[in-house]
Order: sequence, then structure tokens, then C-alpha cells
Amino acid sequence: MTARKDLFSRALSLSPGRLHFAAHSHHLWPDATFDAQVRAWTEANAFADRKWDLIFGEVIPQAQAHVAKELSLPSPDSIIFAPNTHELLLRVVSGIEGKPVRILSTDAEFHSFRRQGQRWEEAGEAVITHVPLHPFDTFETRFVEAAQSGDFDLVFISQVFFRTGQVFNRLEDLAALARPEGPWVVVDGYHGFMATPTDLSAVADRIFYISGGYKYAMSGEGVCFLHAPDGFCPRPTITGWFAEFGDLAGPPGGVGYRTDGGRFWGATFDASALYRFNAVRTVLDEAGLGTAEIAAHARSLMLTFQTAIADGRAGKLGEAGLLNPVEGEGPRARYLAFRSPKAAEWKARLMDGDVITDVRDNVIRFGFGLYQDEADVERLIAACAERL
Repeated sequence: MTARKDLFSRALSLSPGRLHFAAHSHHLWPDATFDAQVRAWTEANAFADRKWDLIFGEVIPQAQAHVAKELSLPSPDSIIFAPNTHELLLRVVSGIEGKPVRILSTDAEFHSFRRQGQRWEEAGEAVITHVPLHPFDTFETRFVEAAQSGDFDLVFISQVFFRTGQVFNRLEDLAALARPEGPWVVVDGYHGFMATPTDLSAVADRIFYISGGYKYAMSGEGVCFLHAPDGFCPRPTITGWFAEFGDLAGPPGGVGYRTDGGRFWGATFDASALYRFNAVRTVLDEAGLGTAEIAAHARSLMLTFQTAIADGRAGKLGEAGLLNPVEGEGPRARYLAFRSPKAAEWKARLMDGDVITDVRDNVIRFGFGLYQDEADVERLIAACAERL
């Protein structure tokens, strides 16, 4: 397939000379999201006091259906939305009754978990076992063995690790350990959702999956979601008033909860992000662009860039260690991650030339998407050769 710059004409026109190779960090928004934002404003004022009937009657069910289709979930009713994944993490963990909470995770999780986990430990509310991500060739075996041998309340792991782009491929082994009484398995899918085809049909009844629209769903902030398996965490302690609408269960006179994924609903939120997400999914469907097609396009561009680096055409970038090379046809991140002590300096040098990348610690990342073509990659190669 070819690039679809036409779907991003508004965003691209705002900075015509820019090379935006940070689609994994802040993805540019398609034109359809502008119209969706206007629609959200218009309907909020047209419906006024009846706005939430529209949102829960039409907007949310449409968004749930899109997520369920993307992940091959058996029912959209297992999905709820929140402004960020941190809120969702807090609600899930709040449902674990024993303290301190015994958690198995890694030393490579995103900051929403890393920081909160560290604070929980300081407060004596959690004990976290961190399995080192590296060496990665033994990581999956080490992590699964730790999960099998440990006595944990919660297992938390990324589908795709945010800093390095490396992929965890053994969700079924973790799901086999999950029980309503514990452990619960929570997967951070932020760098997997709509980045690489993801089929959760075999594990949906046993794992939690958290993700959002800021990156590959191209919808911006505020549209994060949780898939919650039936029977797991029926009564989260941190709860919002939206969770008390629907088919409720609970002790007589006590706090009632919905019996589907809606038990994790919070409270009032800005629904405009859901409009944007629905618009993106609709325009992609109309264009015949699924995640597999977009990922294949990105893979082709990454391979061009990777080959140029190996051939010495991209300056000193060839001195860096490529952490997640394009190999085979399996699931992968939509970016290339290079480790170097010069990562931050390189990012700054490229930024001075209006080439946008991003850095995590000593890793510089180049993200690829629908609004880039081979000519853009050649310009990127030339910029690296000139500036690094």
C-alpha cells in the first residue's frame, strides 16, 4: 500500500517541512478527528441535558464495538473508558483485598505503573518483584517461570515494551495462571493496540487489557480503555458513580456494581475523545485500512531505514545498538529503537533540522505510520547522515 497523507492534510499542512517520525509517541491526528471534535461540541450543546443519553446510548457502544473488533473480544460489554490508563490501573488494584499487594512485573514498564508501584512500595501497600527485561533472549522464559513459581496477587506486563519496542509473546501462559481469587493478569497494551494485529480471543476470559488512543489509534488524549474479564474484581474499591447504572449486584444495602465491565466505570469525563476515536475507526474502515495493512506499510518503511543504516548511509546512527530489528513477520512495535549514550544529543540535532524523534533514557526511537512514504524515509536518512 502507499502512504495516505491525504487523511492527514490538516496536521501536515500546519508544519509542511517537518519530518514527524514520532508516530509511536504523539501520533498526528487524521482530518476526520477535526470534524469529530466539532460534532462533539455541537451535540453537547444541541442535546444539552440529554447529552449523556446520547453518549451512553450511541457514542460509547460504537467505541466499544470498535475495540472489541480490533482485539477479537467476545463482547463489547467488557470494555469501559477513562481519561488515562493510570485511573484504570488504580481501579483494578483497588479490588485486591490483601495488603500489601504482591505484584510481579518487570524493570521496563511505563511510568504510569513504574511511579505508582514505587510509591505503593514506599507506603507499604505493595511488594513488587521486578524481572529484568535484559537479556531479552531469555526474558519470556524467566518471566513466565517467575509467574508460575511465585505467590502473586497481580501480574503486570507490557505487550510491547515502551522503551525498547520488544514484544512479549506468551500471554496464553500467563492467562493459564489467572484465577478470580488471584493472581490477576494485567497487560499494558498501549504500544500494541492498533500497532500490530492483536487477537485476545483465546485469553479474553482471564486477562485484563489496558490501552488507549494517544498513539496508534490516532485519537489523542482522553480515550483510554480497560477490558475486564467476567468474575475478576467484581467490586473495585475505587469506583465512580457511572458504575451504579445497569444490572447491579452487591450486598443488601451496600454499594452495587454493574455485573459486566461497567463495574469499572469512573465518573464524569470529557467524551470528545470518544468522538475522535470513532471517527478514526470509521475513516479507516471506509479506506479498507486495518491494523495489518498499516503495520505492513510501517514495516516496509522501517526495513528501508534499517537497511540504509546497515549500509552506512545514516551517519553515526550505525554506531548505535538496534534493540528491535525488523525480522520475520511476527508481531512488532511500529518503531525502531537504538541504544546509544548520544541518544539525547542526536534527538536535539535532528530536532534542529525539524526532524521529530523521541528519547527514552539512552534510547532514541523512530516511529513510522500512515502519513510517511519512501521519500520521507530518504529525507530522514539524509538528515541523519548530515546531522549525526
